[in-house]
Amino acid sequence: MKKHYNPKHFEEYLYNFWEKNGYFKPDHTKKTTFCMMMPPPNVTGSLHMGHAFQQTIMDVLIRYHRMQGKNTFWQVGTDHAGIATQILVERKIFSEEQKTKKDYSRDEFIKKIWIWKNKSNNIIKQQMKRLGISVDWDHEKFTLDPEISLAVREAFILFYKNNFIYQKKKLVHWDSKLETVVSDLEVNHRTVKGTRWFIRYPIIQNNIHLKNKIKYLVISTTRPETLLGDTAIAINPKDPNYSFLIGQLVLSPLINRVIPIIGDQYANLEKGTGCVKITPAHDFNDYKVGLNHKLPMINIFTLDGRIQSKSKVYNYKGEKSNQYSTYIPHQLQQLDIISARIQVVKELTKLRLIEKIEESQIIIPYSDRSDAVIEPMLTNQWYLKTSKLAQEAIRAVKDQKIKFIPKQYEKMYFSWMNNIEDWCISRQLWWGHRIPIWYDNKKNIYVGQNEIDIRKKYNISKNTLLEQDTNVLDTWFSSGLWTFSTLGWPNQTEFLKIFHPTNIIISGFDIIFFWIARMIMLTMYFIKDKYNNPEVPFKNIYITGLIRDEDGKKMSKSKGNVIDPLDMIDGISLKKLIQKRTQNLLNPKLYNNIVKSTSKQFPHGIISTGTDALRFTFVALASNTRDIKWDMNRLQGYRNFCNKLWHASRFVLQNTIDHKFTQFNKQDNMLLINKWILIVLNNTVKLYRQSLDTYRFDLASNILYDFVWNVFCDWYLEFVKIIIKTSSLKDICLTKNTLIYVLESLLKLIHPIMPFITEAIWQRITVMKKIPKKTIMLEPFPKYNQDLYDKKILNNVNWIKNIIVFLRNIRVKMNINANKLLPLLIYNITDEKEKIIKDNILLIKSIAFLDSITIILKEYNKDECIKEIIDGVEILIPIIKMVNKEKELERLKKEKNRVKVNILNLQDTVMNQNFLKFAPNNIVNRKKNKLLELHDIYNKLSNQIKILQNLSF
Repeated sequence: MKKHYNPKHFEEYLYNFWEKNGYFKPDHTKKTTFCMMMPPPNVTGSLHMGHAFQQTIMDVLIRYHRMQGKNTFWQVGTDHAGIATQILVERKIFSEEQKTKKDYSRDEFIKKIWIWKNKSNNIIKQQMKRLGISVDWDHEKFTLDPEISLAVREAFILFYKNNFIYQKKKLVHWDSKLETVVSDLEVNHRTVKGTRWFIRYPIIQNNIHLKNKIKYLVISTTRPETLLGDTAIAINPKDPNYSFLIGQLVLSPLINRVIPIIGDQYANLEKGTGCVKITPAHDFNDYKVGLNHKLPMINIFTLDGRIQSKSKVYNYKGEKSNQYSTYIPHQLQQLDIISARIQVVKELTKLRLIEKIEESQIIIPYSDRSDAVIEPMLTNQWYLKTSKLAQEAIRAVKDQKIKFIPKQYEKMYFSWMNNIEDWCISRQLWWGHRIPIWYDNKKNIYVGQNEIDIRKKYNISKNTLLEQDTNVLDTWFSSGLWTFSTLGWPNQTEFLKIFHPTNIIISGFDIIFFWIARMIMLTMYFIKDKYNNPEVPFKNIYITGLIRDEDGKKMSKSKGNVIDPLDMIDGISLKKLIQKRTQNLLNPKLYNNIVKSTSKQFPHGIISTGTDALRFTFVALASNTRDIKWDMNRLQGYRNFCNKLWHASRFVLQNTIDHKFTQFNKQDNMLLINKWILIVLNNTVKLYRQSLDTYRFDLASNILYDFVWNVFCDWYLEFVKIIIKTSSLKDICLTKNTLIYVLESLLKLIHPIMPFITEAIWQRITVMKKIPKKTIMLEPFPKYNQDLYDKKILNNVNWIKNIIVFLRNIRVKMNINANKLLPLLIYNITDEKEKIIKDNILLIKSIAFLDSITIILKEYNKDECIKEIIDGVEILIPIIKMVNKEKELERLKKEKNRVKVNILNLQDTVMNQNFLKFAPNNIVNRKKNKLLELHDIYNKLSNQIKILQNLSF
């Protein structure tokens, strides 16, 4: 082995070695299966921290189950990401060619996206490989692959034929920038400072103005332009001021439309004026009121967010109506919404119909995709009925056929599923699965896989023109079929029979509604078991938290706090990191802030840590919390852990290079220390497997870290160094056998989390042991041996360790040189403990740097010794001859005073209210932690002084 650990020397080589030899492929000779579906990342760009985090967790599981001898399959692929991809390519075309989508035909534009997709997909694939994910690349899928597209069309056709899919004009969230409907889950609501206008609506009765004092109803609105689409004014029936007007009429300003005053509890008595304008075609609450009262719906906006030249009038069923005029004032026609708002207010002011204007905090919906303001719009869309599908999916979770991990996410799932509405599955895009619906010139609808099949099935002449629906399906529709379409459905393939239902899905809580719930609904409808009962897509759902930056903020390009996983694996200079974080900024004003914060956090750039350290960090952070703070210090700490493992393994290999390894019985007459390490290793296997089996990856990593660092390296290897130098040939031989066995077992345990370093080390062991096997990833995973446990051995070694720790602490406290040989006295010892001392006397003396160990039988002068009672035995150090009391007291008091000054200075800072108010949280916490550390040091120094003062010299 090379002296220094450098992952760049072997990581990419080993991945190519695994892939070339087909080690990631399923092995159908194995009976037990384990299958997992990777959530397909969007093909829109490179992988981010969230992808790397989840894919690491998935790879840990697949490697763990593969090593248990199971037939494992991990489906990999990418999603076409309809809206996101089309936006990205449109921007690219405009940047490079100064053209828009409309300058191309549909087919030409889609060809450009495919060219871009192939390039982007390759980047994502290479990133995944760098992370070490062990997927069968020969089975890679893309959601627009021909076989997936066939499955998507088949699903649509079956739903349509069984009356689950229908087309209707409904109110939707409309993105006027992208000119498509978006899901309500893709809308961000932001509170902004805005304006509220109070507008007068003249009251009329039988076309004659009322002769009482009330001449107007005043409504408040933040969108005055929508009055062009008003079809009623709502008043609460319990309103003491206005309820008597219910049933009367008002005149809608500017367009002079006569609309009714209706009674509805939607009008809040304690909000606004108590009177609410109802615009069913442009407000979701108004839409519900409109349906309840069978009000007409008037669409005043164009699809690109302008005022129509003529409004479109529909009845409450969405059918064209002539109940109202389509008139829109000429000066408002074709204005964009903001310009129209200004003009409407101007016209109302002229007519003295503005009662007052107020500044107000208002909630504005924005598109998550384009950042455009969302406009509720009445459009014709395709919908999937979900109520029946949802009931089956709810039952599956209630009956524990599907389990959420952690269980708390069940509530979130039930909350959404119990209130689910029909799913709008159509999108007005070019990139995606085109809806398999064709129309003839009479607008008759035909559904099928393609035009040829339709003409054949319905006996339609070639002379009859058929046109396919221009809409595409919501991206989540094809993603919802992912667990079975990738396995070959609608064909009954071997993969589908063997691997469905899958074992687990790993995802973030933010897409439980988008994806998880829909996969359950769609799978249970289409996939049935041999008894024709619905099959679940997966048996377990492991929900991860979201990776945030070290201050708990969401990682985003606009904040300049995004970290590319590969930049931690390979390292990156500060200059290149700044370039990466500031390129293509939507808001160039953020440039200086990003440069400043990046330079402060990474003054020397990011140091290369390799893949294994990054993966171990992800696993260690995989707790059950919703938000996970990224920690660069922990990443560096686990890079040190890799280094520790490397050097420990190097020591083992160097000291066993000529050793002939033989199988040994763990009950052999071996040294206490060897028996102890085997028992502790065995217990580690038990706890580690329990943690992985219950998806507590954070606990699993802690168990490994503790054993490797604190048990194997800090204790066992130190004992072994002494045994090799001082023990008999038989004991040395057994120790070397044990040493290699423990290292091999350890490498197998660590492999699922850190595959590269463990493979690199294990392959050197195979050469030394002449093992014909080629890879650790197909080695059997260590099992817990319930017979290998001896509490007495554990207690006895722990007793020895506690004595050594006591001696080391005294050296530190008394400022005694670490190599100075000390005498040790033992008093009040049992026969059993005395035997332990005698059997391990050379070991204890060597590791603790002792001159002698003396068991005393009579009383001793307590004033001359420092004493510690360990397991009832008095451990004594005759310290009187070893230190200069006066000099040591002087040194300790001087150090104590120095620490006290630091404490006082730090207390002033921590108690300063301005500091607490304005300093970043991480700085405040750092200062507080430092203060605690100083207090601890101060107390230890006080204790040392007290010990010395009590000694009689």
